[in-house]
Amino acid sequence: MHNFGDKIQIHCYKHNGKIHRIWDDSVVILETDDYLVCGNYKTNVIESDGRTHKTKEPAIIFFYKHNWFNVIAQFKDFGLFYYCNIASPYVWDEDVVKYIDYDLDLRVFPDGGYRILDRNEYKYHKKIMNYSDDLDFILNKELEKLINMKLNKEGPFNFLTVTDFLKRYETLRK
Repeated sequence: MHNFGDKIQIHCYKHNGKIHRIWDDSVVILETDDYLVCGNYKTNVIESDGRTHKTKEPAIIFFYKHNWFNVIAQFKDFGLFYYCNIASPYVWDEDVVKYIDYDLDLRVFPDGGYRILDRNEYKYHKKIMNYSDDLDFILNKELEKLINMKLNKEGPFNFLTVTDFLKRYETLRK
C-alpha cells in the first residue's frame, strides 16, 4: 500500500506489451483494497513515439483493482470533464502504477452528456492483437458498468467526492 503524498509514475501499455504513455509525476491521495486515487497537474506526459507534453489542468485519477477501467476527472477552466479508459485493473511495480489500455474510451462533458470514443481503434487492435472473445466480453461489460456509474453519479462521477479529492490534492501541492 502507498500512502498519502507518495510520488508515483503511471505507465500505460497496450495488449501487446508495448508502452503507450507515461505520466512522470503523480501523487497518491488514497489507496484502499479496491481502488487508488491520485492527482497530478502540469505533469510531463511521454508518448510512445517520444513526443512529450504537459497536462494543462489539475486531474484526479481513479484506478481500480477489480474493474476494467480507470477514470480521469479533469478540472478545466470551463467545467469538469472526465476521460475514462477501458483498461485492465492496475498493478503496482514499486512506485509505478501499470495498466493495459484497451482503446475504448468514455468522454463525459460538464453538461452530463457523454460519448463513447475509439470504437474503430478497438476493432482494429482487437483483430491485430488477437483479443480473445472472453476479453471482448469483459471489456464491453465493463463499459456498460462505467456508463451506469456515470448515469447514477457514483464514485468519481459524484461531484462532492471528486471535489473532495481535488481539495486533498491541492493541500499536497501547497
